[in-house]
Amino acid sequence: MTNKKTERDAGLEVGEDQVVERTPGSDEEAVAPEPAESGDGSAEVEAASGASDELTQELEELRDRHLRLAAEFDNFRKRTTRELQQSGVRAQADLVERLLDPLDDLGRVAHLEAADAKAEDVIAGVGLVERKLLQQLEAAGLERIGREGEPFDPRYEEAVGTVPGDDPEQEGRVAAVLQCGYRFKELLVRPARVHVYVAPASDDEREEG
Repeated sequence: MTNKKTERDAGLEVGEDQVVERTPGSDEEAVAPEPAESGDGSAEVEAASGASDELTQELEELRDRHLRLAAEFDNFRKRTTRELQQSGVRAQADLVERLLDPLDDLGRVAHLEAADAKAEDVIAGVGLVERKLLQQLEAAGLERIGREGEPFDPRYEEAVGTVPGDDPEQEGRVAAVLQCGYRFKELLVRPARVHVYVAPASDDEREEG
């Protein structure tokens, strides 16, 4: 008995046929060691970081390109506006230059000595100025509207009165032009003020009248 107790105390367990050695903690469940982290996660982080840097660089390039295009468009808009303004000024200057000659003629007529001027000369001078002025304006694109005997056109003429015609074919035609109208390159500047022929009065209407 004494020998078996000593063996049990020493960590030996004696069975019927064999002796088993017991070690501290042999009755507890064995804990599997945790696997060591592999290097794959670090590689994925580095790849994501590199992709993010590339996207950031592309975004900056697109932003710079957008700013350059915006600046170029603004310069183009300013240049176009300036050219249009200069073109309008040049066109006005050309028209003024054409009117200088008739203006000189008008000045000469206006400064005639009253004692020496003849009515015929004054009328002739004013007529000359009118013809030159109209010639220059027509060269610039002005067109006179309103002629007697032509069909009345409500788009460019304003009927301010009617005149009974002697012939039924006169109906709807311009009887008289009270004020000429003008059109500049298809743009109506001023409508002509005219009288228009209407159908001749019937015998009954004449009797009633």
